[in-house]
Amino acid sequence: MQQEQELRTHIDQNVVQSFQSSLKGQLIRPEDDTYDEARKLYNAMIDKRPALIAQCADVADVIQSVNFAREQHLLLAVRGGGHNGPGLGSCEDGLVIDLSLMKGIRVDPAARTARVEGGCTWGDVDHATHAFGLATPSGIISTTGVGGLTLGGGIGHLARTCGLTIDNLLAVDMVLADGRFVSASADENQDLFWAVRGGGGNFGVVTSFLFRLHPISTVYAGPMLWPLEKAAEAMRFYRDYILTAPEEMNGWFAFMTVPPAAPFPVELHNKKVCGVVWCYTGPLEKAEKVFEPIRAFTPPLLDFVGPLPHPALQGMFDGLYPPGLQWYWRADWIKDLSEEAIAEHVKYAAQLPTMHSTMHLYPISGAPHRVKNSDTAFSYREANWGMVIVGVDPDPNNNMKTIAWAKDYSDAIHPHSAGGAYINMMMDEGQERVKAAYKDNYARLVEIKTKYDPTNLFRVNQNIRPAT
Repeated sequence: MQQEQELRTHIDQNVVQSFQSSLKGQLIRPEDDTYDEARKLYNAMIDKRPALIAQCADVADVIQSVNFAREQHLLLAVRGGGHNGPGLGSCEDGLVIDLSLMKGIRVDPAARTARVEGGCTWGDVDHATHAFGLATPSGIISTTGVGGLTLGGGIGHLARTCGLTIDNLLAVDMVLADGRFVSASADENQDLFWAVRGGGGNFGVVTSFLFRLHPISTVYAGPMLWPLEKAAEAMRFYRDYILTAPEEMNGWFAFMTVPPAAPFPVELHNKKVCGVVWCYTGPLEKAEKVFEPIRAFTPPLLDFVGPLPHPALQGMFDGLYPPGLQWYWRADWIKDLSEEAIAEHVKYAAQLPTMHSTMHLYPISGAPHRVKNSDTAFSYREANWGMVIVGVDPDPNNNMKTIAWAKDYSDAIHPHSAGGAYINMMMDEGQERVKAAYKDNYARLVEIKTKYDPTNLFRVNQNIRPAT
């Protein structure tokens, strides 16, 4: 790309001053006292030093920032919640559009919708919607940004019941690469609306999302843990159960080390275990009956499953995974859990390298399967789980150990995968891996990218390159 070859690393300070004067929000430079805090990412393994950080207060600031980056030939990154695994919400020596000041949410309880600005986290959304007894599907950590999770697809506690986050997205407002402000929905700019439902941040800056809400308030939910010696048996039980369970039943499988803290009992502290974090959205009076076959499987080490406000479930693991840990991700789509695959899982579960390291299997059977691959950019509806393996620790001195474990584990499981991976759970793994993530939808995504961002201004992401 010509623009990529002409990136500027030094900008005339008069031009920067003029840009700063045009913003209602803040423009942060490397010499500012707030710079180091503003540039921090959720994944502390990634350290980037942008030339400028524009903390946008409104859509007008976003338009000014996009125009500035384009006209000055600056590398551009867009940051919502900052949770992106490979740190693609920031860049070196370029401009970061930071949406964290744009926190507006308007819930319409009659229409069961929420208009959510791009700087919100899912905790912000849960707080606003729960007051009306409503919710929309998101992830499993409430500090995750709305924008990144949604644009990649959105898998979490409510997926089997309500679909992916993008299946509940009704419209977006966006600033395009040429500075235009547009809306996209089923009735307007339909090609763009198709692309942003799974295509990531490739097509512009989404300044607000309109979500469908569901009457979900108190759920019957929480973790249930079994000893690691029961891992193969538990994985078989979970596999057979969740694929045929009613859609009101959600539950993701995990290998983990029990944190040495309350509310976990002392005798389980630092013990390697397997478990499922359940979430039943059906009538509470039926929950005990529904869980009878689960509790009859084998006595758990711990059963914290019970009535719970939905936001409490969403924030349950926030304390375990605060910002600033060292993360390394590997991901795959999984269609079947064969005996060979289960054996590999059990092998690497026994080698969990640190207390924070884990493997999760998020189910996308149920409601997500009723949408065709061609209906949105999200391309693996036939999979039954999104798998992520993460090596995590607070100490960077343990990075070699956690990365090696995650890579070895992933390499062992990949032959049993469906191919591709969930883009929200990938590191910066190269263009072929991006193509595999979108498979048959990739060509259409290239066409839409070429139409809306022909110079690839928005390329600090899991990038879909334009044809020009």
